[in-house]
Amino acid sequence: MATTRRTLLAMVTALIGVLTYLVITPVLPARAATVKIMPLGDSITGSPGCWRALLWNKLAQGGYTGLDFVGTLPPQGCSVSYDGDNEGHGGALVTNVADQNQLPGWLSATKPDVVLMHFGTNDVWSSRPTDTILAAYGKLVDQMRASNPNMKIAVAQIIPMNPSTCAECGQRAVALNAAIPGWASSKTTAQSPIVVVDQWTGFSTATDTYDGVHPNSTGDQKMADKWYPALTRLLGTTPPTQTPTPTPTVTPTVTPPPGTGCSATYKITNSWQGGFGAEVAVKNTGTAGITGWTVKWTFANGQTISQLWNGALTQSGSAVTVKNLGYNGNLGAGASTTFGFNGTWTTTNTTPTLTCTAP
Repeated sequence: MATTRRTLLAMVTALIGVLTYLVITPVLPARAATVKIMPLGDSITGSPGCWRALLWNKLAQGGYTGLDFVGTLPPQGCSVSYDGDNEGHGGALVTNVADQNQLPGWLSATKPDVVLMHFGTNDVWSSRPTDTILAAYGKLVDQMRASNPNMKIAVAQIIPMNPSTCAECGQRAVALNAAIPGWASSKTTAQSPIVVVDQWTGFSTATDTYDGVHPNSTGDQKMADKWYPALTRLLGTTPPTQTPTPTPTVTPTVTPPPGTGCSATYKITNSWQGGFGAEVAVKNTGTAGITGWTVKWTFANGQTISQLWNGALTQSGSAVTVKNLGYNGNLGAGASTTFGFNGTWTTTNTTPTLTCTAP
């Protein structure tokens, strides 16, 4: 009996100790988690996709912290400091990304909480039906939710397009954009909302693009301004009240010395029956800035380029020459930029050997 009383007394004493600890020990507030945001799309998002840089800095100036832009692709220029990780694959079709199940690997590698998706321009260019594009959207959303059941998604009505090689593209883009709100309404959930972002209204292919498809500096600003309220709505947070200090923009004038040079690296990004997408990274390998570059190569298997962005193309037979445009020729020492293209091939698609020269 004495042993039993001693045992009970020990148990009561231990319980009192636990309760005392719980009462007097404060509960520490949970640390705010970093929100990972994936910009997803094609070259309008990724090459160089300078609307991302403008959006990042707009968020910072608005007081938003704890954000992380994510993607398996690195920053691609834009001449400002920003978090440039992205999933903007030049030449990509959203229908191919869906059919080939490419997105799950990207999601697994980066674990985003929010996706900003501007995708479908190349599908429109390739005459993919609107219903087929929307089905691809749906599959990607399902894959996003499989990765994160609470995924928040912003889907853009794509910017207008008027390429010189596709007179019908403008109207096809109109048809796609008209169908996106209804699709989003049927697909959105309280746990994983979809917000439609109107990137079409107020955007002009004449003044806001450099080739009828890809945004120039004014187009980038318009896109960033449209993404910002949609993203802050999805974040659901209120930034601290503050008066941001503008960061002055300094554009240095650099005179390259003789002997500067550059390199060019060729990568096939997508491939389908009779067609492919590729990207070329141009890097200043010198010790001082350059003011322009020229990349040349010769296709060995009769490949032809059907569309190219971020460069000026000349193709004569199998010989290809690409020169910089006005906005991506100035590269500091060690800096790089990219251009991309879609092409055609038949039975073989050998990677060519490139040369790069800089003045």
